[in-house]
Amino acid sequence: MKQFVLGVLLVFSALFVFGQTDDEPVLWSQEINKISDTEYDLIFKAKVFDGWHLYSQHTAEGGAFPTEFKFVGLETDYKSIGETNESKTYTDYSEIFEVEETFFKGKAQFTQRIKLLNSDVRQIDVSVSYQICSDEVCIPGFADFNFVLDGGDAVIENQTVDARSLAMTNALKLDLKNKELLNSAEDRIEKDSTIWGIFGLGFLGGLIALLTPCMFPMIPLTVSFFTKQSQNKSKGIANAFLYGFFIILIYVLLSVPFHLFDSIDSQILNTISTNMWLNIGFFIIFLFFAFSFFGYYELTLPNSWANKMDENSTKIGGVIGIFFMAVTLAIVSFSCTGPILGFLLGGTTLAEGDVATNLTAGMMGFGVAIALPFALFALFPAWLNSLPKSGGWMTTVKVVLGFLELALALKFLSNADLVGHWGILKREIFIGIWIVLFVLLALYLFGLFRFPHDGPKQKLSNGRKGVGFLSAVFSLYLILGLAKVVDLKPLSGILPPEFYSVFETESDCPLGLNCFKDFDEGLAYAKSVNKPILLDFTGWACANCRKMEEQVWSETDIYPILRDEYVLISLYVDDNIKKLPEDQQFDFQYASGRVKTIETVGQKWGTFQTLNFNAASQPYYVLLSPDLEVLNSAVQYTDRDAYKAWLNSGLEKHKVLAQEKAPIF
Repeated sequence: MKQFVLGVLLVFSALFVFGQTDDEPVLWSQEINKISDTEYDLIFKAKVFDGWHLYSQHTAEGGAFPTEFKFVGLETDYKSIGETNESKTYTDYSEIFEVEETFFKGKAQFTQRIKLLNSDVRQIDVSVSYQICSDEVCIPGFADFNFVLDGGDAVIENQTVDARSLAMTNALKLDLKNKELLNSAEDRIEKDSTIWGIFGLGFLGGLIALLTPCMFPMIPLTVSFFTKQSQNKSKGIANAFLYGFFIILIYVLLSVPFHLFDSIDSQILNTISTNMWLNIGFFIIFLFFAFSFFGYYELTLPNSWANKMDENSTKIGGVIGIFFMAVTLAIVSFSCTGPILGFLLGGTTLAEGDVATNLTAGMMGFGVAIALPFALFALFPAWLNSLPKSGGWMTTVKVVLGFLELALALKFLSNADLVGHWGILKREIFIGIWIVLFVLLALYLFGLFRFPHDGPKQKLSNGRKGVGFLSAVFSLYLILGLAKVVDLKPLSGILPPEFYSVFETESDCPLGLNCFKDFDEGLAYAKSVNKPILLDFTGWACANCRKMEEQVWSETDIYPILRDEYVLISLYVDDNIKKLPEDQQFDFQYASGRVKTIETVGQKWGTFQTLNFNAASQPYYVLLSPDLEVLNSAVQYTDRDAYKAWLNSGLEKHKVLAQEKAPIF
């Protein structure tokens, strides 16, 4: 089980970084050699970056995914002669998957000979799926090849789109006036606040991790080792501080793969938070984490890793030895810290800003919290006597974390449900499950049932009773919110939106407003009533979009403005379930040359946002006149007062423009 979960974690952490990048650590090219009038060699070449492995077609089952080729038209237009040959490969044992893997380093070449069955065939199309791994992550990849049967070379990056697709791309471009106003748009998100918030989340996670059975007993043992084994007190303190520094460094290094490429697509944050299958993957992973905290099994890294690190720390000694001691701590504590780090990883997907920066801040906060007691207790060893004794309370901490993991898992499943339009986790059902979870947590804390790893039954502590009381109060709050007795606004962005209800609603627009979900339809209506447009780039699974709608739009002095003064056009950029009619689908070419087929409503509006506003984040709000004049700078997630002032400023500008265009008699 541990290998399965670890493999899933590697894949999904890679998707976090590379799911929408134009660049990958492998570059493909192609050649075609003519053998005779009917026989050709199709050659696929891959340049693999240092530190990465591309896997053979014949690598062992149970390890990384093999490279696979799909030949379009095989056995109808042509047939293959023999197998697809490979260049030199390497083999090595994978500690993660525990199999002997076969892979390429530096470069790879695949050659397939074909024989034509149809003399009219002038092009062979082939697609390849593969996986490329480093020591930290594994990335799934796909590439398409088009071999022209004239002996020429081709490179897959040099793709073009047909005239129809080019015309449809141009049709999405708006003739915006005063577009320079958009460039003065302020990012209303306080980036520093977000980073410090993520750092604080990581620090809190680290403090909680210290209270688990994997970490807490290590504090006095490790501090005593440094203070007693060193030549003098000052040397022991210095070593303890160095040990703490290495702990921080190790956790920060876990975020390095997210910084490998500086050309990450600007859509990546939206992709992470709204990709249906990625959210399902996180849901499954968090279920595994939760039940490990409940004591049904342990998720541990291979023991050989810890043994090797411990051996190195003993052999080498000095500064390098202390580093290996820190690595050993990180490995042996994984069963407790892994789920908490997963929780932290999930938190970064719900925060605005750069994913890699957020994750680094969170990992640094986590590492600082873990390292702090080792440094402080080395500095003040007398404090060790005040530490509480290890005991059943640490198991209680793990169970509480297990329930929180389940609650977060449900959020990821809700994201997938919203994007997929399944209708499974409507708002009331989601809240109902949360009520059950927190009632069960309260019952557990009050000692009414137990889990497998609980020790002998003891008298309930005041701390346990207090947390149980808070859980019960939160459950009551949810019940009253479900009955609409109290407001659940503080949970906006976490709970499904109010219009996503089991009961019939008048509108599937936010707050029951009248909105358009097609730009052309909304623009036509705005012209007919001569009202300005509030263009709302949003998403079904966009947490900050829900916060804006339920905490800002709902205000009594803002809601009437949206309802009466503006034409609301809400474009859902993550609506990738709803297919466009075939005659509206087209190929879009990025500036890098990469071509993407626009097949869904979400892809269309995401492309529309990028083309016209050079933006890809949500929420993203633009004020336009019916004549497509930009009325103000674009804004994103902001507060009530700033948003109200922004709306009123747009109304004033629209009135001025209307007066300027009014006929003079």
